[in-house]
Amino acid sequence: MTLPHFDLSELIKTWGYLGLFFVVFAESGLFFGFFFPGDSLLFTAGFLASQGFLNIWILVPLMVVAAISGDSTGYFIGNKFGDWLMKKRDSLFFKRRYLLEAQQFYEKHGGKTIMLARFVPAVRTFAPIVAGMAKMEYRKFISYNVWGGLVWGVGMTCLGFFLGSIIPNADKYLLPIVGAIIVLSVLPGVMHVWNGRKKSQGFSAWFKLKLLIERHRERLKGAWRS
Repeated sequence: MTLPHFDLSELIKTWGYLGLFFVVFAESGLFFGFFFPGDSLLFTAGFLASQGFLNIWILVPLMVVAAISGDSTGYFIGNKFGDWLMKKRDSLFFKRRYLLEAQQFYEKHGGKTIMLARFVPAVRTFAPIVAGMAKMEYRKFISYNVWGGLVWGVGMTCLGFFLGSIIPNADKYLLPIVGAIIVLSVLPGVMHVWNGRKKSQGFSAWFKLKLLIERHRERLKGAWRS
């Protein structure tokens, strides 16, 4: 997700390495970081490195460390303040439904959620918090965290660097490419919500049918007794 009318390239040039570190760190584990543009930010930063605005050898390790340390911070927040977060009301900087979605994601995929959630906006912010709430063994958590941080941090950044290096006049195609990345990153979440609604509707229909059968059975019992 990213905000409209924002020139991401100019923002990155203004923020520099410190700003990039903070955004990736926050989106990886601080509950207010869910609205930051993680995937598109890493890709654009990698692209700018291919154009000489950033040093790729500094950028990649920095993004990986930000992703891993952000997830670890989220884990400890969930471990210490999980009950408080579950009771917290929605605000501009907190959406409880994202926490619940991350919880469902965790229950379905277990420890692998820490890696898989890297590629699902909003869920990646709350997944480490949920792992902390679930009291997941930290040794197991950190192994998934490190691998996920490496794959996401290196992969997205180097993809931007690679495409920026091989495509002539790549700056002309930056916005369409970033737009495609945003769509692809949001798509799993949309599909998850859509499948959830279908399952919910199916369950509702099944429940109504079961209730109807039970009522019919009670009526038959009453008629038999009379």
